[in-house]
Amino acid sequence: MTELFDTAVTSLLHLPEVLDRLGAAAGDRRSAGDHAHHAAHGHGQHRISGIGGGAPVDIMETPGEYAFVLDVPGLSKSDIQVTLEEDRVLVMKSSNGAGNGKRKREEEEGECKYIRLERRASPRAFARKFRLPEDADTSGISARCENGVLTVTVKKRPPPEKKTKSVQVTIA
Repeated sequence: MTELFDTAVTSLLHLPEVLDRLGAAAGDRRSAGDHAHHAAHGHGQHRISGIGGGAPVDIMETPGEYAFVLDVPGLSKSDIQVTLEEDRVLVMKSSNGAGNGKRKREEEEGECKYIRLERRASPRAFARKFRLPEDADTSGISARCENGVLTVTVKKRPPPEKKTKSVQVTIA
């Protein structure tokens, strides 16, 4: 009976990974609430388009920058890669080996033995890509991971100055 329970618990631990894969296969990761928010606030098109699936990401915009925030519990700085592809595609992913679903088992020492071993799964692997808008300053990207939360900040370029041209009016 205990083995059956342990198997069921292990299966439930992997449920988020299965749901992530299903969401990625479906393509559109926005929730109904996201659709309603964008419709209500006149956001016809997303300025930042997501590519792929994986860990849920919050994207915030201020007058001076964009911020991408995602949870990466259990991953260290060396487990996380943030890169820029094709000058416009922001890539955030776990590096090779990180988030592989296997936890390094602590060694039993001396008289110590495991009575229960439930923390089998390590942090989940993730990979997210976002096409940045034209006003993103790709030279101004920074990333910070604190308390299991990764925040990637992309500065905005100032808007171009509007040029005005006087047109001479002729009288006919």
